[in-house]
Amino acid sequence: MFAVLNVLGSMLMLFSVTYLLPIVTSLIYADGMLIDYVYAAAISVAVGGLLFGLTRRHKRELRSRDGFLLVTLAWVFMSAIAAVPLMIALPGLSLTDAFFESMSGLSTTGATVLTGLDSMAPSLNMWRATLHWFGGMGIIVLAVAILPLLGVGGMQLYKAETPGAVKNEKLTPRITQTAKALWVVYLLITLACIGALRLAGMDWFDAVFHGFSTVALGGFSSHDASIAHFDSLVVELVIIAFMLLAAMNFSRHFIAWQQKSLRTYLRDVEAGAMLQLLAAGTIGVTIYVWLQDVYPDFPITLRHVAFNLISVSTTTGFSTQDYAAWPVFAPMVIVMLSCYTCNTGSTGGGIKMFRSLVLLRQAARELFLLVHPQAVTPVKIRNQVVANRVVFAVLAFVVLYFGTVVTLTFMLLASGMDFVSAFTAMIAMLNNMGPGLGTVGPSSNYQGLTDFQTWVCSLAMLLGRLEIFSVLVVLTPTFWRK
Repeated sequence: MFAVLNVLGSMLMLFSVTYLLPIVTSLIYADGMLIDYVYAAAISVAVGGLLFGLTRRHKRELRSRDGFLLVTLAWVFMSAIAAVPLMIALPGLSLTDAFFESMSGLSTTGATVLTGLDSMAPSLNMWRATLHWFGGMGIIVLAVAILPLLGVGGMQLYKAETPGAVKNEKLTPRITQTAKALWVVYLLITLACIGALRLAGMDWFDAVFHGFSTVALGGFSSHDASIAHFDSLVVELVIIAFMLLAAMNFSRHFIAWQQKSLRTYLRDVEAGAMLQLLAAGTIGVTIYVWLQDVYPDFPITLRHVAFNLISVSTTTGFSTQDYAAWPVFAPMVIVMLSCYTCNTGSTGGGIKMFRSLVLLRQAARELFLLVHPQAVTPVKIRNQVVANRVVFAVLAFVVLYFGTVVTLTFMLLASGMDFVSAFTAMIAMLNNMGPGLGTVGPSSNYQGLTDFQTWVCSLAMLLGRLEIFSVLVVLTPTFWRK
């Protein structure tokens, strides 16, 4: 435990570096918040330094299980410290709402309790986008990349925090080099997105803000109307393109860049399945909404459905329309797609496409075995055998996922929330997607929740960002048994 706190202290001191961007923004726009970020950075350094100093003699190589405790504590502590500038700048903001907003930022959920974003201090808005960007790839992977001298078990941290199949995909011989490689790709895609948004008509501030938010698949916006503020088809097309890139496995981007070839994407069964699902979903929902006469013609319907469906399905959460007002079939399909669309190793949330494919293959195998009980039929994805251990792990994850949805939904129902709002809020929180339906739909936000409901949603965001297992394993008696 003390060894974990020692590394946590180092990470909190490192976290203070994230305040540089809002500090620079505050200097550029002279919004009077410079000292607030200095205070917040000082708190991060002080808390981290205190933890590091008190546990210095307990420093040792971390064991595998230590990584799960570390990432859980790190996400909670960083979210708490990240809430400091929000509470200073917005005196009426409670600790509960400030923690929710910062957790939403770091977990790339994009749900917000704030209004008046258009008139908010530029540096405070940039702080929200910064949380998205660092949370997108994982502040802990960054720590492993640039703090190898800590002597901690880098692979344990990397596996505990990084979602999906990329855990076991070592792109370079050393874990620090792998983390750096992923961050380089992440940075390059972000810069490309910022440049494209600037060319599409955004000013530099909005381009940087929404570039961070898009590549992180976060969904925070600097405008209350989200992307509808720009009313630009070109902006929407640029964001769609980069949401699709960010929803793919980042290891694929690295390999494509390294080999100077796009062939790796053709071999990526996850990316292919994701694009097929999104294409089918977009066409199907567009036809349905068009037949319901929601919009005057098919091209306008296609534009609005395509953007909002891809945004929600990739767990980004941008909106240009109040899709909750569409006939109920359409928004429910869109919300449920967020469970399955994103690839492993992406910045998105949800069950992920790889697990979905494994589930489908396993279901097909069980149906086959009912007819041919003596047959030996391994689960295969792109002619690669998936070990039964992996299949069982996927099944366990899905059971925990839907069990968590049901449990937390009933907690919200017990607190007085209506069913549609409670159920879709939990799907949105666990998938790190942002808006749900009902009272938490795209035309509103989470400001109207009670403190209890807000904390339940914060817990769901944490569970979703760390893919449930990493948090729940810490709560088991076995974890604490020597």
